[in-house]
Amino acid sequence: MGFGILLMIAGLGALIAASVNKQLAGLRGLGVAGLGVGVLIFIAAQAFVSVPVGSVAIVVNRLTGLKPGALEPGAHIVLPGIETPFYYNTRLQELTLSRRGEGGADIDESIKALSKEGLEISADVTVQFQIIPSKAPDLHKEIGTDYISVVIRPQVRSKVRDSIGQFNATDLISTKRKALENNVIAALEGVFKDANLELKAVLLRELRIPDSVAKAIEEKQTAEQRVQTEKNNRDAERIRADTVFITAQGAAKASVAKAKGEAQALSLRGAALKNNPQLIQLTVAEKLAPTVQTIMMPSTGNFLLNLDSLTKAK
Repeated sequence: MGFGILLMIAGLGALIAASVNKQLAGLRGLGVAGLGVGVLIFIAAQAFVSVPVGSVAIVVNRLTGLKPGALEPGAHIVLPGIETPFYYNTRLQELTLSRRGEGGADIDESIKALSKEGLEISADVTVQFQIIPSKAPDLHKEIGTDYISVVIRPQVRSKVRDSIGQFNATDLISTKRKALENNVIAALEGVFKDANLELKAVLLRELRIPDSVAKAIEEKQTAEQRVQTEKNNRDAERIRADTVFITAQGAAKASVAKAKGEAQALSLRGAALKNNPQLIQLTVAEKLAPTVQTIMMPSTGNFLLNLDSLTKAK
């Protein structure tokens, strides 16, 4: 296209020079030829459009309006001056609303909302989405190229605010963060679909609550941890006491069993001695030194024991 413009300029220059100076009349034909070729090249260049990879183009005809379908990546021919292409990015896109602003700008774009109990929550949110290539003509017809400002930005703000209002602040910063994400996704999916867009993800980057509330929550958590620690200590003391009791109970049972065994042994031994008097003599003999043959007992005992007889009895 640039070469065609240069030829047109050169042709015009030649025509002007020929009209001013009759001696240069020969340049008139060259100027006309150059101008004609330049115009043709310019028109041909306008007739070709190149759709880059990761994009589609929709074409609007000045006479008939929006053409059906979308032009895929590659080279295409359009009618110069009559048909105009509009390009749409079909790659994954994202919009971030945060206190740093989009692209790190020093503008607070975070979403402010009230929790269920009326506390102000600030949320930094990133939304990922894509244009559906086959729906690009409908997107252009119903919304246009400024779909982020017209649909995505306001709808994300609205749905996040509505979803935050369904939760308590303490729940949002502890256990309900994922539930909030799911609520926002459910609310936005239909909106994006109606706008011929596909929602890919909603990422809650940060949730902030007032400092006074955060301090109160921290103190509550500290108190709960202290109570839990004391409970754990009491449980440990109770377990130790139970262990001591069980040990003592086992020892007592062992002592009783031992005493019962000893009593039973004595009873059996007494019965054996009663039924066999000679066992008494045998027991006495076993206690004496092997070298002692006769034991002299007091005269009042009125008996002598002969170890030989006892040995034989044994």
